[in-house]
Amino acid sequence: MRFTKMHGLGNDYVYVDCFAETVDDPAKLAIAISDRHFGVGSDGLILVMASDAAADVRMQMFNADGSEAQMCGNGVRCVAKYAYDYGHVTANPMRVETAAGIKTIDLKLGADGKVLAATVDMGKPLTEPEQIPVLIRQTRAVDVTIKTHSRAFQMTCVSMGNPHAVIFVDDVAAVPMEQLGPEIEHHPVFPERVNVHFVQVHSPEEVTMRTWERGSGITLACGTGASAVCVAGVQTHRTGRKILAHLPGGDLKLQWNAEDGHVMMTGPATEVFTGDWPG
Repeated sequence: MRFTKMHGLGNDYVYVDCFAETVDDPAKLAIAISDRHFGVGSDGLILVMASDAAADVRMQMFNADGSEAQMCGNGVRCVAKYAYDYGHVTANPMRVETAAGIKTIDLKLGADGKVLAATVDMGKPLTEPEQIPVLIRQTRAVDVTIKTHSRAFQMTCVSMGNPHAVIFVDDVAAVPMEQLGPEIEHHPVFPERVNVHFVQVHSPEEVTMRTWERGSGITLACGTGASAVCVAGVQTHRTGRKILAHLPGGDLKLQWNAEDGHVMMTGPATEVFTGDWPG
């Protein structure tokens, strides 16, 4: 089976072209191929597929633990790059079907005609607790308290098609991600688990964030998470609607439009290598 390794700011996935390949058990394959010692090594598996909906192409994604995810902002940019660079789709903007709905992507091309970066319309965030979902008594999931085994935090929860908990801290580098990430991901207030982001605000236009992704652990970047951080910053009056987010793998530009309520995310998409997976 032919595969392609791609990443957006180091948030790396193995991509399989299902126009040419067949994957019988993607959850099992995701676990095996994502292993960083015995597999290719990645944050998960993404299938590039024909769309039955009113879209140009479809993505189906699985985390490194085999669980299926609704959406990945870095992943969807790479899907668009793959579909365009390999000639499956010529439309620009491109419409990509995801489990969180159809996303419109404006492709930024290099001198060689291949995709370098993309701006993704991430759609409207969901902020009602039952939509996210998060099991709290408050009517708004803004600066609510969560208690873990070791400490308590104020968190703001947002869904960008998948659930996110955003926690603002004074020093993001000092956060023990390996301990707190899984404690919050599996906290009983999150019936579908949650992606966790710790964020340090430098100014109303600039933040630094670190991520623990549901089903994958610590990752170098998270596009839906950065979108949720943008929304949470506005909701808590810590940032404006347009921010630059520094992630371990690089920078993303975010804007939460006041006019239509959509979040726009801009970042790179990079192909690393191709190979053959046995079986």
